[in-house]
Amino acid sequence: MNTQLKKRNLIQFYLIEPILRQNSLRQLRTKPTHHYNDRTRNTKEHNQQDYLFLYKSKGQHLLTNQRILDTIVRKSSINPTDTVLEIGPGTGNLTLKLLNVASKVVAVEIDQRMVEVLNKRVKEHGFEEKLSVIREDALKAEFPKFDLVVANIPYGISSPLVAKLVYGVNPFRSATLLLQKEFARRLLAKPGDSEFNRLAVNVKLVANVEFVMNVSKRDFLPAPKVDSSVVIIRPKDQIPDVNLDEWWAFTKTCFGKKNKTLGATFKQKKKVIELFRLSKMASSNGEEMNRNQYVCADDDGDIEESDGEECHSSSCTDRELLFFKEKIIEVLKAASFEDKRPSKLCNEELLYLLSMLNQSGIYFHELTKPSSVDNVAFAAAYS
Repeated sequence: MNTQLKKRNLIQFYLIEPILRQNSLRQLRTKPTHHYNDRTRNTKEHNQQDYLFLYKSKGQHLLTNQRILDTIVRKSSINPTDTVLEIGPGTGNLTLKLLNVASKVVAVEIDQRMVEVLNKRVKEHGFEEKLSVIREDALKAEFPKFDLVVANIPYGISSPLVAKLVYGVNPFRSATLLLQKEFARRLLAKPGDSEFNRLAVNVKLVANVEFVMNVSKRDFLPAPKVDSSVVIIRPKDQIPDVNLDEWWAFTKTCFGKKNKTLGATFKQKKKVIELFRLSKMASSNGEEMNRNQYVCADDDGDIEESDGEECHSSSCTDRELLFFKEKIIEVLKAASFEDKRPSKLCNEELLYLLSMLNQSGIYFHELTKPSSVDNVAFAAAYS
């Protein structure tokens, strides 16, 4: 009985043969493992070099539509001298097309089985000298220099990976990314759109996002539950002169409840206490804030506000808190933001409000707690 229950609870995975004939796919097969009979098992063992399990739970969905693959490569505007970074190449359907037009492809793949298949296919096509494989988690890997990013990104790491790219140390021309359709809509959202959130605000601070096309889930093997979209992210030549730690903490506060008025958000007692503590620390600490942390959260939920340090007579008084709260509201009113909602504000308006608050001695980032340059876990600090 227990054995049967365990079998029912196993994550379903698919058996495919990813090795191509010259210029075409061989027959693709799918079969759940718990339906294997002895003959199937023997066949698998005999041809184990030609077979590969794909795990849906790990976001292993291979794009097989050649027309879509060609369009992605064409829209990426790859020059013959370019080095292309590909994240999650899988068995190499996109990689082979990139190698045809680029000078070099750097592929980041964590699954050793995929790497073996990828190397085999690339060697069969005579491109082994142009391919460099980094077998590591893309969120932890140190990327070498590259000109472009072209990738079918596993859905589970879309947010942290986009953040790592747009806020990373490597300059690049553009990133053509195949993403979950809903996630792409949030990247493309504008103020007033229902999808507009902190993700869009933080990405658009440093980059422009362009929609390319939608991709049906039927174009993948195994098929995911949702459709996808292709977008192109292009870093801006110039970005606003704003402290990024302060900006990320500010947008976290504003977009905790994006449809709530700013006046209502900043009048909350816990928020007033938190900002009072941070601002008091900032006033006594003149060191420059660290600007290197990947924070670009994709969250619309409530902020779990810190209780902070309860204000006692030794740290602050009710009079001080009241004065500080009035100062915040005074800034909001002076800039005509008290009744406005973050979901309807553009970046220029948000930047202006942050500047006004900072000038009045109101800060959002804890200066005495340095950022971790190595922390690329998405929104680890602010979500």
